[in-house]
Amino acid sequence: MGSKLKLGIPKGSLENATIKLFEQAGWKITTRSRHYFPTVDDAELSCKLVKSKELGPYVESGVLDCGLTGQDWIIENNSDVEEICGLNYSKASDQGCRWVLIVRNDSPVQSIQDLAGKTIVTELMGFTQRYLAEQGIKATVRHSWGATEAKVVEGLADAAVEITETGTTIRAHGLRIVEDLLHTHTVFVANRQAMADPWKRKKIENIALMLESAMAAREKVLLKLNAPTENLAQIVAVLPSLHAPTINRMHEDDWVAVETVVSRLQTRELIPQLKAAGAEGILELNLAKLVG
Repeated sequence: MGSKLKLGIPKGSLENATIKLFEQAGWKITTRSRHYFPTVDDAELSCKLVKSKELGPYVESGVLDCGLTGQDWIIENNSDVEEICGLNYSKASDQGCRWVLIVRNDSPVQSIQDLAGKTIVTELMGFTQRYLAEQGIKATVRHSWGATEAKVVEGLADAAVEITETGTTIRAHGLRIVEDLLHTHTVFVANRQAMADPWKRKKIENIALMLESAMAAREKVLLKLNAPTENLAQIVAVLPSLHAPTINRMHEDDWVAVETVVSRLQTRELIPQLKAAGAEGILELNLAKLVG
């Protein structure tokens, strides 16, 4: 039996987004209901589903060689692991999250300094206690096993430290954000002893490369177009690119084919400009991977 790398996949809110990212990167991971050992189409990988908050200690101890989890849980657990790369995605979007201090709209609390003597609920106990201590604030911090926002709404706590992507749900419950305490994103981490093993290190670095290239590709598209040579300078002038655009001569001497990689958000302004400059046959193509 050949060598295997033990990979932890976060179970819960990040699970589907992580499996989708791996598929884009080139690995098909298949899960089954109430099953903690997904299959993967790579004989060198062994996958396990692990809750994000528990993954750091498992990687630190060597139960897992590597895995993906929130940076917040690495901080919470003080996990001694090697961060290979950051991956800016969360449950519902390609952006990170933030842990925020929230209170009821009618609360007198206006800053974290107003929490002295108050009761705060959170899942992020260790971080919250350390943060308050650094600010010199004495307050009671209680662990929340879920429905954290509801505890503030119902008056069971004066405030909460809760994670959010947009803040929409918080506002919908009649709560307001007092301060951002911690910005977090998904990280790919590895066991330090695993990184000392040449085979494992190479495998981990290759996975990181492919995951990062998949993430980078989500923000970019490939533009291909045909341009008359008499308008080429004007067309190229409006084209942003990672480097210079690629230009190839076509069968007809007075036309060239141009292609370049641009930001996805730029195309709504860029394509009309290219059309006005004389470009024809403009194509916008999605990318699966982008290796810089």
